[in-house]
Amino acid sequence: MPLPKISTPTYELELPSTKQKIKYRPFLVREEKLLVLALESEDNTQITTAIKTVIKNCISTRNIKVEDLPTFDIEFLFLNIRGKSVGEEVEVNIICPDDGETEVPVKINLDEIEVKFSEDHDKMIKLDDQLTMEMKYPSLDQFIKNNFDLSDDSAMDQSFEIIGGCIDKIFSADDVWAAEDCSRDEINEFLEQMNSLQFKKVEEFFNTMPKLSHEIEVKNPKTKKKGTVVLEGLSSFFA
Repeated sequence: MPLPKISTPTYELELPSTKQKIKYRPFLVREEKLLVLALESEDNTQITTAIKTVIKNCISTRNIKVEDLPTFDIEFLFLNIRGKSVGEEVEVNIICPDDGETEVPVKINLDEIEVKFSEDHDKMIKLDDQLTMEMKYPSLDQFIKNNFDLSDDSAMDQSFEIIGGCIDKIFSADDVWAAEDCSRDEINEFLEQMNSLQFKKVEEFFNTMPKLSHEIEVKNPKTKKKGTVVLEGLSSFFA
């Protein structure tokens, strides 16, 4: 007689970017093992493959392409899958803001963490009277690089790689240039032509981009002073 099948619960959440409701299940042991082994390997390719596999396996809603989801959707989805799999409460060490050195362990309920949207955020960047640049959000591969990158690339190289990978198209009143039709050298050369004000507009796109964010209050056990700390991005809650 074959062994019985173990039932797995199904949950529902709303993707922050589109408000589309999707169904998902928690990690299974084999998937959690795959993820742990990938993280221990400290290899970006293995980490990327593992997270893709885990998220794809856990989503039961059809026609959801993980590769096309914005970074903040992936972070929100992964955090929720993790919460339903190994516990909806995580403990993180927070540095007290009043002295900048005392660490305090704080428990956070993952259900309380949301994606925050800024009213100042705009995917259209007007460079001058002729040119406008339309941006897109980082891919899953870029999400891995942002959270787990272990390379020795310089900050400037990484900055240009991130920005270049998020340009969707550049257009004027008469022409449109799709970034996918341009080489990385061409994109880098275009970015290098910007003045400081134009480049700041590009940086503002990333600074105001929707992100996982959670505000917590901590009390310094040494000074007895209370302070507020804002955690942002998946890596702040990853355990």
